Amino acid sequence: MFTLVATAASGLEAVVVRELNQLGYEARVGRPGRIEFTGDMTAVARTNLWLRSADRVLIQLACFPAADFDALFDTVCELPWEEWIDADAEIPVRGRSHKSQLTSVPACQRTVKKAIVERLGAKHQVTTLPETSSPVPVEVAILNDEATISIDTSGDGLHRRGYRTLTGPAQIRETLAAALVQLSFWKPGRPMIDPFCGTGTLVIEAVMLGRNLAPGRNRTFAAEHWLDAATDVWRIARQEADDLALPELTERPLGTDIDSESLKLARYHAELAGVPDDIHFQQHAFEDMRSSREFGCTIMNPPYGLRLGEEKEIAALYRTLPDVLRRLKTWSHFILSAREDCEQLVGQPADRRRKLYNGGVACTYYQFYGPRPPRESDTQHAVPQTKQAEQPAGPAFGGLLSEATRQAEEFANRLRKRARHLRRWPTKRGITCYRLYERDIPEVPLVVDHYEDALHIAEFERPHARTAAEHADWLDHMVRTAGEVLEVSRENIFIKHRARQRGSEQYTRFARSESTRVVHEGGLKFLVNLSDYLDTGLFLDHRITRSMVREAAIGTRFLNLFSYTGAFSVYAAAGGAVSTTSVDLSANYLDWAQENMKLNGFDGDNHRGICGDVDDFLSSLNSDEKFDLAVVDPPTFSNSKQLETDWDIQRDHTQLLRKVFEHMAPGGVIIFSTNSRRFKFDELAYPDVAIHEISRQTVPEDFRNKRIHRCWRMTVK
Repeated sequence: MFTLVATAASGLEAVVVRELNQLGYEARVGRPGRIEFTGDMTAVARTNLWLRSADRVLIQLACFPAADFDALFDTVCELPWEEWIDADAEIPVRGRSHKSQLTSVPACQRTVKKAIVERLGAKHQVTTLPETSSPVPVEVAILNDEATISIDTSGDGLHRRGYRTLTGPAQIRETLAAALVQLSFWKPGRPMIDPFCGTGTLVIEAVMLGRNLAPGRNRTFAAEHWLDAATDVWRIARQEADDLALPELTERPLGTDIDSESLKLARYHAELAGVPDDIHFQQHAFEDMRSSREFGCTIMNPPYGLRLGEEKEIAALYRTLPDVLRRLKTWSHFILSAREDCEQLVGQPADRRRKLYNGGVACTYYQFYGPRPPRESDTQHAVPQTKQAEQPAGPAFGGLLSEATRQAEEFANRLRKRARHLRRWPTKRGITCYRLYERDIPEVPLVVDHYEDALHIAEFERPHARTAAEHADWLDHMVRTAGEVLEVSRENIFIKHRARQRGSEQYTRFARSESTRVVHEGGLKFLVNLSDYLDTGLFLDHRITRSMVREAAIGTRFLNLFSYTGAFSVYAAAGGAVSTTSVDLSANYLDWAQENMKLNGFDGDNHRGICGDVDDFLSSLNSDEKFDLAVVDPPTFSNSKQLETDWDIQRDHTQLLRKVFEHMAPGGVIIFSTNSRRFKFDELAYPDVAIHEISRQTVPEDFRNKRIHRCWRMTVK
């Protein structure tokens, strides 16, 4: 019987101990990364063939004090090397030293090699060793001045199964992949998805585990070629591996990836591993992951973002994890990552964490437990490592808290009341787009706007105790509630998240669904986009202000500064303005404005759009170029790259308005508006202008927030 050692990466020792126990060998962790057990050559053959998570299998020959090279040489020279090594065998020597006086690893290797050669020369009665036949690898490991001498029975590391002949980006080692599967709740018969499968290692290792395929069955080992190698032992061990193999899995693991080239390698590797029909590979993005199966496991090794320039993109990917994984209500999720902020990005702590290493990179295996399948006992897990109480009754990500039902009922009641109150607006007033709900209930901080057959719902930030996934489920619940109460189908409900923003960020495009439609207001038509921008293209709070413009527009030369999508210009043209000039920095919004003008039949040369900075436009006008009616509705703040300096309404509005006054005809009217809540307007700064605040008159009654905007009517004397 020999003292055998299975080496393993840090953190995997317990997994290897369990694997050895399943093979019938009692094992213990000697030092970190070294699992000791006893056995004969049969044990050497079986453990090399079957160990999934170990790196190598060693025969430990001696362990002794070695504080100097003489002690190291003399003791190694006394070992019976002739029993293991033939006279012509190659003798590679690996070494490492830690916290010892013998700090030079190359010197230690040379000393051990010299001692072995001297011993073999004497015993085999030769003067030279040609080292032309199969290698017998030797290892010297020195820790705290104690040397351990071992023979490596594996040769190549046990992670070299023989199926991964081609390399792809950021591949996970086979031994680590096998450990991740065993540390999960997956077992044959349960669904499994690796949504970042790359070249397929995780799902291939899962199938090999599920079918009880010996991972070393398709390769050879150093010990098979030694002097006095027991050929029958290896033949019997391989026959055992063949006999214990199970048939194809009934529930195929799924490997998905966005990269088609990686999937080609994955299919090729599965073919070499002999499991091509046991795995289903698909190409799609992580955010598209879905499954109708229950009580499955996702096991994944997403990118870490450690390379320069990847941080922002990868952090955004991690933030999508809870929203995607919450779809799988009964599943458990296992995530290997080197990101220390993983839990912060996904918005909740893991149920369990395990420190591991992936190719020398310190990682954590984050484990998020879903509900236990019905009538499933602890022993049914691939690795029974958790108590039943540790698995929650609810989903790993998401779920509704108890107060959600009450909040939804209150929300529904408020929507019904508002809908009854406004139900006659479309026919009686011709208003088809209006506000139904505006954060009426503090616990439901939503704004719901009705756009004919659609709903536009904006969520405002408010502190709550929900995780990111729980909040996403809560929001879905509120959206369903709104759709059911107002009888609007889900495909016609559009949701936005409105955080505190600065400047032109409110106009930034964040989707490309192109869900545009024509809506009606005041007998006019407007193109709105309910999906792609935070704002839709039609500010409902200025419905009354637009009517004021139409009433005042007859026979006027109309100027629309910061025109956005041109709604004021459409109203002015409809009111009989002889010309309209719309100025905006965004070419996209000017195109949108022109579309709105054309929808209403106002596409003549007297209706022009100017793409550029408002200040530059005003400075370029001739002194005799005058306007009779103007709307000035600037952003609160803008840091557009097209501007040389940032725009701040409090700081810059006075200079802007003075330039506008210079180009107004006597008696000309300016309507000035802002959404800034902190704005302070100094009416005394304009002695030649009659100024009246008309904020109360311009906020529609469907808006609960009467300070949604402030508005002034200015008349040039």
